[in-house]
Amino acid sequence: MRKILILILLAVAVLANAQPSSRKACSVLFIGDSVTDGGWGRSGGSMKPSGERNHTDLNHIYGHSFMMLCATHYESCQPDAGWQFFNRGISGNTLYQIADRWHSDALNLKPDVVSILVGINDVYEFMRAKKENPDSTFDFASWEKQYRSLLDSLRANNSNIKIMIGAPFISNDGKNGKLSNYAEYERTVRQLAAITKGIARDYNAAFLPFNSMFAQLTAQQPRPGYWIWDGIHPTPAGHRRMADMWIRVFDNVRH
Repeated sequence: MRKILILILLAVAVLANAQPSSRKACSVLFIGDSVTDGGWGRSGGSMKPSGERNHTDLNHIYGHSFMMLCATHYESCQPDAGWQFFNRGISGNTLYQIADRWHSDALNLKPDVVSILVGINDVYEFMRAKKENPDSTFDFASWEKQYRSLLDSLRANNSNIKIMIGAPFISNDGKNGKLSNYAEYERTVRQLAAITKGIARDYNAAFLPFNSMFAQLTAQQPRPGYWIWDGIHPTPAGHRRMADMWIRVFDNVRH
């Protein structure tokens, strides 16, 4: 009888060890602008709406941004876990354009996790409009209110949702780094990054300090443009570092 009991316990232990990781697989949405987009769904880098993109071509379903590296990390390491990943980055989008498609590209997908990275295009649009109105100032309060409204809708849709908030960033590399008003660009982006950090704190969301990471990387880069080639868009090496940070932070919060 004792031998039978031991065999049963051994069998239970073997079965337990054969089970997938206790970390639950889930549905993960990445939403933002061109840094997330990466030409997913054969968009060719255009601002093509999500509904007009190719959702069946698995060779291009994720594009080629940090989002793809994050998705393939989990899908390749846990092929039986049932992960779902969605790229809903659209090149050129501001926070307000993301808000316009929030219902279809975020809430309707019912994700367990939402990763948001936005802000640089809001600054770009503001600076372009400022050429006509030099005395204008960026409306940080409205931008923050809109951001918080999107997160409120996520929580209303799913009280257990996990949120990942990326800080926008800019670099003095490439054509954008050579702009005569680059200093104002940088100050405005830095303020938006600070706002996203405060929002992440208030919503108990995971914060991704991409701005600090790139500042450190570019300060010691082997040659100009190594991490961010045009001042806004990361190189493949830069996307790899973004993915490494995302994965590290996500693994700490997804229990």
